[in-house]
Amino acid sequence: MPEQSLDSIKTALQKGGFKLTPQREATVKVLLDNDHLSAEEIFMYLRQTNPDIGLATVYRTLEILTQLQITHKVLFEDGLARYDIRKESNKPSHLHLLCTTCGNIQEVYDDLIYELEKGMQEKYNFRVADHRLIFHGICSECQEMPAQITVSGKKGRK
Repeated sequence: MPEQSLDSIKTALQKGGFKLTPQREATVKVLLDNDHLSAEEIFMYLRQTNPDIGLATVYRTLEILTQLQITHKVLFEDGLARYDIRKESNKPSHLHLLCTTCGNIQEVYDDLIYELEKGMQEKYNFRVADHRLIFHGICSECQEMPAQITVSGKKGRK
C-alpha cells in the first residue's frame, strides 16, 4: 500500500482545521521516514535539526495527527505509545510481529487481515474503525543466536 505524502497530510490537516506549521511538518517528515517511534524518539530526531522544538509540541502534534487518523497510535510491550503514518488507503489491515528478544517490530500487510475485518463487519454488523494485532515471538535473526535473557526477562535466543 502506498505511503501518504507530505501533500496529502497537509490537505488532511487543513480539512481538520489545522495548519502544517514548520514544527508539524518536521514531525511528519520524521514519521514518514521511520516506523514505530515513540514521542520521545521523534523528539530526539527533531532536536538534531530543530533544537528549539519542545517535547510538548511533539505530543500535541501526535495527538492531532492521531485524532485526524493520519497516524496509528499503538502500545507495545515497553508500554510506550508508538506512532506510524497510516497507509493512504486508510485500511487498518496490518499486524505487527514483535520479537520478544531484540524488540524488533515488523509490519505485515496481508489480505487475510483485510478478509478477517470484512468478515467481522458482515457477520456481526460491526464497522471496524481500527484494530491492534500483535504477534509475540522470536524473529529469525534472534533464533540463530545463542540463548540469552529476552526483552521480557525470560530466557530466549539472542
